Amino acid sequence: MQNRTVVALIATVALSLAAATGCTQLKARDRLNQGVRAFKSAKYAEAVEHFKVATELDPNFPTARLYLASAYMSQYIPGAESKENLDMAKAAYDEFDKVLQQDPNNALAIASIATLFFHQKKWEEAEKWNHRLVTADPKAKEGFYTLGVIAWTKSFQKRMEARSKLGMKPEDPGPIKDKKVRDQLRAELLETINSGIANLENAIKIDPEYDDAMAYMNLLHRERADIQDSMEDYKKDTAAADQWVSKTMEIKKIKTERAAKAQPGGIVNDAAPKK
Repeated sequence: MQNRTVVALIATVALSLAAATGCTQLKARDRLNQGVRAFKSAKYAEAVEHFKVATELDPNFPTARLYLASAYMSQYIPGAESKENLDMAKAAYDEFDKVLQQDPNNALAIASIATLFFHQKKWEEAEKWNHRLVTADPKAKEGFYTLGVIAWTKSFQKRMEARSKLGMKPEDPGPIKDKKVRDQLRAELLETINSGIANLENAIKIDPEYDDAMAYMNLLHRERADIQDSMEDYKKDTAAADQWVSKTMEIKKIKTERAAKAQPGGIVNDAAPKK
């Protein structure tokens, strides 16, 4: 008899806890919805407060946590070095990191952290997180693209410094005239440049009309051309760069024409004779 009473009591408590849990989760989702409305209206500070309550009510609510992190990130201004702004970036990072503690392969959280570091010009961290992104999501073309941009940034800065020290203007034809300097740069930068080109190629495989990636293919080929040891290799890279310029312009034209056709009321003369 006593055992039955205990079992009944446990069942009652369990039902009460379930009801309380369900009620708490409903409150968390209500707060999420209020936060989403504020977020969509660009009222990020207000949205933060709603999302914070939602995550406090339900700590295992990844959607609310992602929105909270995104609301912090939306208030971060790239390039501004005030303590308040840097604290906003840190708050965003911390919340995205909490998402990853529960879901290590959450591509949105990984991409967002990678973007934060990129905007802060923390190239090594940005590179690491973009590598993590393309591992978690092999179709993340933006991750491959950003890795290409980082490679160009690293190479361009050092190459321009070397040209300046040699009295070469940016528009002066290459390769870099001092063989010793050229050899040093090639030893230091060639692997970075080749890796950047490979990552951009991956981005373009995912999106054959990725004109931004094509533009950086042009730039990275010019980086490599300037440190080549022979004039023949220099000409090969500059020719490849020119081809990527043409390809970029071609794709941009296609996209512009497509957008014009898609506009309501746009006039397109499909009956025009083909050349």
